[in-house]
Amino acid sequence: MSNIVITGSTKGIGFGLAKEFAQRGHNVAIAGRTRDAIDDALQRIGDSAGKVIGQPCDVADKAAVQALWDSAEASFGGIDIWVNNAGLARTTRKIIEYSNDDVQAMVMTNVLGTINGCQVAGTGMLARGAGKIFNMLGGGSDGRYFPGMGVYGTTKRGLDYLTDAMISEFSDTGVIIGKIRPGMVITEAVVREARDDLESFQSSRRVMNILCDHVETVSPFLVDGILNATRSGTKIAWLSGSKIGMRMMFSRFRKQEDKFARYGL
Repeated sequence: MSNIVITGSTKGIGFGLAKEFAQRGHNVAIAGRTRDAIDDALQRIGDSAGKVIGQPCDVADKAAVQALWDSAEASFGGIDIWVNNAGLARTTRKIIEYSNDDVQAMVMTNVLGTINGCQVAGTGMLARGAGKIFNMLGGGSDGRYFPGMGVYGTTKRGLDYLTDAMISEFSDTGVIIGKIRPGMVITEAVVREARDDLESFQSSRRVMNILCDHVETVSPFLVDGILNATRSGTKIAWLSGSKIGMRMMFSRFRKQEDKFARYGL
């Protein structure tokens, strides 16, 4: 049984990870910006084999991140795994069209928030001599450009470098540093962006139905990878190049499920 903290885990892939861990009997601390969001997430997780707690946390505030660590440590007696998952995506405009508020929000949450998580969890785990820190990457983290993702992709590209730096700096410790590439997962944010730019979504709907997956499909694979990681530099990637190729090939011969219908799109 492991003690786990996941930032940004009241919805999306973070919630999916928290629920999967808890159902397997692990203790989980979920975090979100508001108490209402946390209470709702706790209710949706429901009864589980592991203990689940919640702590409000704005990851851009390092003191709040430290408070999250302290709360989880006090409840569980220690923290074995920390997942920097909190992120904000705006992906429907060109770089020059984003407001300063949107740019700052993405940079503060995605970049500063992950740095804060790495500093707090890294310090705490070094004191214990063991632990795992995983950073959630995403579109743009490998350097490829996607339309509308100029700012968001820049933040995720920076997280790839940050994680590589953490791997080097923690190489002589008992702390494992890793990367998570979840693939194209249909989250509340993806649905919101699709509704905001319905014309673009409809034009890419066929390909997205081939490549996208639901949270509950991806979460067990990612949890397995996190739990089984034994060395720094571990990369957990759901949507591999070979998987993309196979899906594209088979899509020519079989009818594709409309994965977005359940969201009213």
